[in-house]
Amino acid sequence: MAPQRRGAPKAPEGSGAAERRRPSSTKSVRGPRDVRRKWLRAAVLGACTSLAALLLWGSLGGEDGITEVLALRSEVLPGRFIEVPCSEDYDSHRRFEGCSPRKCGRGISDAVITRDEARRIRSVAEKGLSLGGSDGGASILDLHSGALSVGKHFVNLYRYFGDRIQTVFSGEDFQLYRDVRQKVQLAIARAFGISASSLYLTKPTFFSRINSTAARTAHDEYWHAHVDKVTYGSFDYTSLLYLSDYLDDFGGGRFVFMDEGANRTVEPRAGRVSFFTSGSENLHRVEKVRWGTRYAITIAFTCNPDHSIADPALT
Repeated sequence: MAPQRRGAPKAPEGSGAAERRRPSSTKSVRGPRDVRRKWLRAAVLGACTSLAALLLWGSLGGEDGITEVLALRSEVLPGRFIEVPCSEDYDSHRRFEGCSPRKCGRGISDAVITRDEARRIRSVAEKGLSLGGSDGGASILDLHSGALSVGKHFVNLYRYFGDRIQTVFSGEDFQLYRDVRQKVQLAIARAFGISASSLYLTKPTFFSRINSTAARTAHDEYWHAHVDKVTYGSFDYTSLLYLSDYLDDFGGGRFVFMDEGANRTVEPRAGRVSFFTSGSENLHRVEKVRWGTRYAITIAFTCNPDHSIADPALT
């Protein structure tokens, strides 16, 4: 016969043993603590995730990492100039006394070209670009060399279209182009304290039309940071004349000076001229255009007469 189990002796009511044998309340105490612990872990994880997202946003250039706006689209600037130390880029090129940059910097003005002139010169760009256009987001029209984006390539519009060009452009179009170039040239000379006659137009000088279409070739990838003096050895002074308005005609597409520890931007405004010395002191890029169409003309100047180009002419 199997031995019978004896039950544990019953402790008297109120004794410590009875208290010890009462159902434990540990679960009821641990429950709220666990909830608080889990909530705290979730909160910390959420904060870390948010911080990581912010850091990633910054590294990817949320608003493209802009830390300062040099010129708002809503401003009308008679002139703004920021002097910066010159780089050594010019030392590897022949210097021209009274012209090669000794004073370096960047300037913005809404008083050089009127809004009406900008509208008219944009019309010249639109007429030329209507003959072609890139398959990607960036199209080029160079009235000097005749280069025009067509599909994934460039053609010489003067040879490709021949006498038809006479029906596209007028003599007044080319005169307006020369007048605008001269005004920009004078503005640069005044800002840097040099003689306008020591500056020569150089290549490439061209119209650009940029939209949000995905790039098809390397020529469409306009957004990479670069230095004009390194990319185009002839450049000493670079200028851009904007022919459309940021946030009205397009989104994105701001011009960004990439300084150490800071990105400084110019918001395009039709008729606004932005100009700067072309060396590494003015490393820059353009934001990707996110919607709409951005028109501008790049007008470049050199101090070396051997690199000069003539104004375009309708012959």
